[in-house]
Amino acid sequence: MNKIRIALIEDHDLTRVGIRTALLQKEEIEVVGEAANATEGLNMLKKVQPDIAIVDIGLPDKDGIELTKELKSISNGADLPTKVLILTLRDNKEAVLAAFAAGADSYCMKDIRFDNLLEAVRVTYNGNAWIDPAIARIVLQQAQQQSPKPVTTITEAKNSFTNSETEDNSETIDSYTLTERELEVLQLIVEGCSNAVIAERLYITVGTVKTHVRNILNKLCADDRTQAAVRALRSGLVG
Repeated sequence: MNKIRIALIEDHDLTRVGIRTALLQKEEIEVVGEAANATEGLNMLKKVQPDIAIVDIGLPDKDGIELTKELKSISNGADLPTKVLILTLRDNKEAVLAAFAAGADSYCMKDIRFDNLLEAVRVTYNGNAWIDPAIARIVLQQAQQQSPKPVTTITEAKNSFTNSETEDNSETIDSYTLTERELEVLQLIVEGCSNAVIAERLYITVGTVKTHVRNILNKLCADDRTQAAVRALRSGLVG
């Protein structure tokens, strides 16, 4: 089994050591690099090309949002571009939206439980967004829509999210198109749960969850789970 190759970019030494120690408890994870600032971090990421970069926003020389944008600009052409998992204390709307506008794949708070951090890593590695429940509503309500022009500051990111309007804004979805079970699954998707967690909470198999998710995406005409959650929130299907 291929290991999940992770790089850590965090300026607080004790925090970085703690994250590394926690991650290395799992044989499926390999920590391939560490850095204490954005400049060293970007150079390191170019060399080791990890599967996931866990990035703190509050770096001393350059914030993690700008680092994320720079990393995405150089790695998007790669066969396996590095995914970015933001791990930070910042849960304000501006930071959250700016991080996703810059290209972050997942967003976690530093007070996250170890089991949830592992879940976030696995979900991110598999190509899905893991959004901390503490900030999920911010992201989903703002639709994660990037501005058509480059976003260079948190303020610009905020404005691009709050001012953009799409056809989804006025979209109405008939709740009767979804079964009761599909609505339950959709609610858990909005809360940021993975298929495994949904299966556990609803006492069904992961295979059954995947079937429900596929049906939900088809019925909501959504390309992915995040888009389905956005449309569900906007139409009032879930709260």
